[in-house]
Amino acid sequence: MVLDTPIQYLKGVGEKRARLLAKLGVFDIRSLLSLFPRSYEDWGTITPIAEAMPDIPCCVKAIVRRNPTTHLIRKGMTLYKTEVTDGDTLLTITIFNNKYAAEKLIQGEEYLFFGKITYSLFGREMLAPDIEIPGLKQRIRPIYPQTAGLNSKALEKLMETALEKTADSIPETLPAATIEKYNLEEKTRAIRDIHFPPDFESLERAKNRLIFEELLLLQLGLMMTRGKNRNAKATAIKKDYSEDFFSLLPFKPTSAQRRAVEEAVEDMAKPHPMNRLLQGDVGSGKTAVAAALIYNCALNGLQSVLMAPTEILARQHYRTFSKLFKGTDLQPALLVGATPAAEKRRIKEGLENGTIRFVTGTHALIQKDVEFENLGLAVTDEQHRFGVVQRARLGEKGYNPHVLVMSATPIPRTMNLIVFGDLDVSVLDELPPGRQPVETYAVDSGKRDRVFNYVKKHLNEGRQGYIVCPLVEEGETELIAAKEYAEKLASGAFKGYTVGLMHGKLNAKEKDSVMTAFAEGEIQLLVSTTVVEVGVDVPNAVIMVIENAERFGLSQLHQLRGRIGRGAHRSTCILISDAQNEEAADRMRIITGTADGFKIADEDLRLRGPGDFFSARQHGLPEMKIADMLNDKAALVVALKAAKEIVEKDRGLELPENKALKTAVNQLFKTVSPSGMN
Repeated sequence: MVLDTPIQYLKGVGEKRARLLAKLGVFDIRSLLSLFPRSYEDWGTITPIAEAMPDIPCCVKAIVRRNPTTHLIRKGMTLYKTEVTDGDTLLTITIFNNKYAAEKLIQGEEYLFFGKITYSLFGREMLAPDIEIPGLKQRIRPIYPQTAGLNSKALEKLMETALEKTADSIPETLPAATIEKYNLEEKTRAIRDIHFPPDFESLERAKNRLIFEELLLLQLGLMMTRGKNRNAKATAIKKDYSEDFFSLLPFKPTSAQRRAVEEAVEDMAKPHPMNRLLQGDVGSGKTAVAAALIYNCALNGLQSVLMAPTEILARQHYRTFSKLFKGTDLQPALLVGATPAAEKRRIKEGLENGTIRFVTGTHALIQKDVEFENLGLAVTDEQHRFGVVQRARLGEKGYNPHVLVMSATPIPRTMNLIVFGDLDVSVLDELPPGRQPVETYAVDSGKRDRVFNYVKKHLNEGRQGYIVCPLVEEGETELIAAKEYAEKLASGAFKGYTVGLMHGKLNAKEKDSVMTAFAEGEIQLLVSTTVVEVGVDVPNAVIMVIENAERFGLSQLHQLRGRIGRGAHRSTCILISDAQNEEAADRMRIITGTADGFKIADEDLRLRGPGDFFSARQHGLPEMKIADMLNDKAALVVALKAAKEIVEKDRGLELPENKALKTAVNQLFKTVSPSGMN
């Protein structure tokens, strides 16, 4: 049986089970074997009942002293109880609503019981244990992700069948030299041992092999997608005009901004393309750094492009750059989806013949008919909202242009290694003069009236504010729908004030209209979803209230509050949440206790894990099946080293020993880019 065989043809599956398996991402034998256990139960180590630690899963071997008795607690709840002994100690076994399991227990017979033992005045008890006959399952058992109608035991049986049928069909992915150098298990054995390990040492070796492989394939795929070659030729800038640019600024640049510009200009003066990540906390002045590089390119006869993820942000950049470059020969163009057709034609002609030296815009910039005469610098802003493929496409608009990616989302080092392993990093770790720290408080909904009065106090003083909601429309009754909420506020608590509404389902023109009205002070209070997270710069906005704050990640909360504190006035962010769980409380404690975006990013990664920190779709990253970017840092560093070694010798993975590797890379990335890595 081959790995690409549809799962419904595996013995024990059929059409009905195939539909259930599809919910777990299993469509063929290959994806079934890649459904790795989420944990394991050690049925091979028998624990004496007297030595069992409370509330820690263990396996005991014991004889049933009497047949189970039935206890009807209430309608729909029946308990079955019995006593078992391992010869020294008694243990009460309680089974819930499972007559079949209870009837399997025969007085005088010996069984294995797996579960947690609790202690009380009445002795030791194990609730709802798994029960097996000794010998059959006396080993390390896999526990799989489950879905309604398909439990772990059923998946275990299917996995046994699949491994039996494909024992000789699992190809080796890694080159023999890599396996030997890094002392790795061979693929077939690793797959077998990850599902049915004979011992924990074998399990560890299988995990190490598969984690290494997954991280290696990820790095190789990203390197091939980026297509960046440090030895590629690029157009170097001849003269540094940074001081001329700084003299245009209405403020004194921070030493961090100067350092970042100096690092980038030094790169751009070399005959190889710059590949640099500019990381800076909310409001740290990344735009001014990008403007300095754009200005340098223009005066050196090169064109620049800046791509933003939303039209709101693209338009704001256009306005900002228009002001910065006022009085110079460098005038920006704006190219977005909503740009009128005649204007689009004019801009495209200007870019192609070189009369337009700088353009900012959205995905419209990477359309096939957008061509440049001499593109020297490609900038992406809020880069985590773009896939790696889109980022590469922007760079392909010129002959090895210098590349700058900007992030206002501080990214932990682990994620940096994964997503930007090929980039040099500049960090803006100072706030420009005049930026106010934002005081942040967390309260429950019982204080909402007091919070609203505090907001009104600021509005009465001529300031503006935001109220952020997590939803746009009805759908989850326990949460506030933004549309209804805005109307309720306008006719209730904020009657007499101008209340606006911003949400993701407005078209670009409507969003721009609302934001313009807010920026010009026509709207005093803006009720918004997280659309406001990026691209809104209103110095007069000094107060923000975030409803259902537990619904947001830490980094997102930090990004949101970065919309205020942008002027000379004291600013306050108030988080409203009634969530009682420990994680929500942890988040509120962290966000109110620090304004350091990098500390917040590390905590966010710790709390949510990398799968949720950035979605795979945003990054263009495939889903990881076994590697954990938070806990597998050591493996990540080793895999990155191995990937670089392979690519240095064979960038296209064309050598015979790398053919299987290339196939595996394509397989991993096929859900991200339909064309794979070819």
